[in-house]
Amino acid sequence: MKLRYLHTMVRVKDLEKSMDFYALLGLKETRRVDHEAGRFSLIFMAPEGQEECPVELTYNWDGDEGLPSDGRHFGHLAYEVENIYEMCKHLQDNGVTINRPPHDGRMAFVRSPDNVSVELLQMGDPLPKAEPWTSMGNTGSW
Repeated sequence: MKLRYLHTMVRVKDLEKSMDFYALLGLKETRRVDHEAGRFSLIFMAPEGQEECPVELTYNWDGDEGLPSDGRHFGHLAYEVENIYEMCKHLQDNGVTINRPPHDGRMAFVRSPDNVSVELLQMGDPLPKAEPWTSMGNTGSW
């Protein structure tokens, strides 16, 4: 039996803020489906050239307050980046908190506006340790 990855779904509260966050990571909108009867939108965003690996942003037009909670927990999204230091600087310059800085030149964690944990991993070998990242402390949870 064959299996193929489709997407990761994330429920968002502020669609524009969330789309802006994922755009900062380098994702672009690849598809949008608005369900008038169900009063929700599905926006698929993926890295350029990797449209088969989207994150699906689910936005309920009337909010999420009335939805039942089943207690499920979401771990994180993971993306490989060409230069972890440049990506973290770019995100930081745009107001994103680096929760777990790339102390080791290999891994960092940030959170979306909806508190979704996003892991960033350096492509290939770790970069040489560099400041300010090496001595920067962790912030919040990741």
